[in-house]
Amino acid sequence: MNVEKFNKLLEKRIEKTRAVLDSKNKEYASDIDKLHNFKRASGMLQCSPEKALVGMWTKHIISLLDIVDKINKEDVKNGNTLICKPGDVTIPLVEEKIGDAINYLILLEALIKERYEE
Repeated sequence: MNVEKFNKLLEKRIEKTRAVLDSKNKEYASDIDKLHNFKRASGMLQCSPEKALVGMWTKHIISLLDIVDKINKEDVKNGNTLICKPGDVTIPLVEEKIGDAINYLILLEALIKERYEE
């Protein structure tokens, strides 16, 4: 990928990240606390908010690992022939899962900074 195309991808990702975090705020955060969901989950799970977030984030990482496995799966009989079926891996799916993983990392950073900087 050339530099220009990569920079466009980066800018698009930053825009999507901001948009998703803003839109999900209504669903997952309170009016007062952007990190409410993880703090509430930590109480239910009897763990730290950071651990609760990592538990929720895990499902997104597993989805990404499944995508990578589908891309890299080899048919032993056919050597290096991919056996990924058409539609198994789509660009919209990859974009969604990458976005989810990035958003959870940003939220984890916020939880950690809130804990140690205030």
